[in-house]
Amino acid sequence: MRVSIPHTLGRDEVRRRMHARLGDAEEKAKGLLGSLTSLETEWTGEDTLAIMVNAMGYSIPCSAAIEDASLDFDVEIPPGAGFARGMIESAIRDKGERLLA
Repeated sequence: MRVSIPHTLGRDEVRRRMHARLGDAEEKAKGLLGSLTSLETEWTGEDTLAIMVNAMGYSIPCSAAIEDASLDFDVEIPPGAGFARGMIESAIRDKGERLLA
């Protein structure tokens, strides 16, 4: 699943905001998905963040790519977790739009 959030901030500003707020990401994920949620993040390039979310018995690999006019999230919904697709997309849009606001 891909979720693209448009922006006019430029890559440097999006990157700066992501670095500044990354420390809060696991606590926000726990608030959204439950206290047993864990979140691992790693910058794999200047503009690409790899994210592994472990929640509700699922490991969900994701990535966030900073583009010139959008922040693009790719999420691999595991088999059996399709029921959460709408919730995941909604959460990404909400948090992403707040980040870029």
